[in-house]
Formats: sequence, structure tokens, C-alpha cells
Amino acid sequence: QVQLVESGGGLVQVGDSLRLSCAVSGDTFSEYGMGWFRQAPGKEREFVAAITSFSAYTEYANSVKGRFTISRDNAKNTLYLQMNSLKCEDTAVYYCAAQGQKSYTPVSEVSHYPYWGQGTQVTVSS
Repeated sequence: QVQLVESGGGLVQVGDSLRLSCAVSGDTFSEYGMGWFRQAPGKEREFVAAITSFSAYTEYANSVKGRFTISRDNAKNTLYLQMNSLKCEDTAVYYCAAQGQKSYTPVSEVSHYPYWGQGTQVTVSS
């Protein structure tokens, strides 16, 4: 069983930065395709960013491209999301997710991720 725990959310102002972390249990973390998703009130969960096994490739939603960076530290079993130039529309609960298997292509579909964290709230205020 893969367990994921997010941290790093909070209340910030427009233009600020935050770094989210996701600690993942298990000794095969480096092999997992990983992703970040978010869900705003009244909206469906949406893709933010994904990274393949061994950090080979990344993919971003158009809305965050150039502002957010996904990365992983396999020695620490941790996934990160660096968020810069935050906007009000970035306000949401952010979730990390694991595919639980090797991934050679970044995956943006929610249905491809069987393992999820509990989420961390990010609120961007003007």
C-alpha cells in the first residue's frame, strides 16, 4: 500500500511563492509516475503537473506552465511542487498522486492514479 502525505499549503498573497511537499511511503518511489492535482470549490479535480519515473520527463497544465515546477527527491521519497507568481485562481486543495508503477510518459488523467494524499489547502489572497 502506498501512502502519501502533503504539506506546505497556506495563505499567501498574489505574486508570492509556496513549495508543496508530498512524502511517499515505500521503497520503490523512484519508479512511480507522480502527479499534482488541485480542486477548487464547486469544480472538478484538475491536473496541475506530472513527472515520470526517475524524473525523465515532466508535463504541466497550461494554466501553470512557466510558474510551477514539479520535482522529486528519490533519496527522500518526496515529491515537490514549487509554485511561483501565485494568482487568486490558484486557490484550491492540492493533492499529490502516485501511479504505483513505472511511467515513461507524464500522465494527466485522474483515473491513472490509484493512490492519493489527503490534500493541502492553498489560498491566494489579493
